[in-house]
Amino acid sequence: MLSLHLDEPMDHSENEKISKADETRVRIFGAISATNHMNCGEIVSMRGVTPATVSHHLKFLSEAGLIACRREGQFVYSVAVPETNATYARALSKSARGKMAGRRH
Repeated sequence: MLSLHLDEPMDHSENEKISKADETRVRIFGAISATNHMNCGEIVSMRGVTPATVSHHLKFLSEAGLIACRREGQFVYSVAVPETNATYARALSKSARGKMAGRRH
């Protein structure tokens, strides 16, 4: 799992790992972020993808620190991690500002 703290900048490798998202992963993350929590079955029924595909994407999102998973009885629920998302957004913003400044020269 990536170790991100609000006071620390995100390094290039962490930023790159999170940025490697395909459309399905982005849709799954969006669905989780829009709710308090979701289990795999709920994601499968909403997104029309197989449980194996959902599991693969959930593992990636968890390792990237974008979601956290917790077990409740027989279900494992995924929740978005706001701190990681805020850090990632700041890193993207900083990267975009740097690229725009480079274009002006």
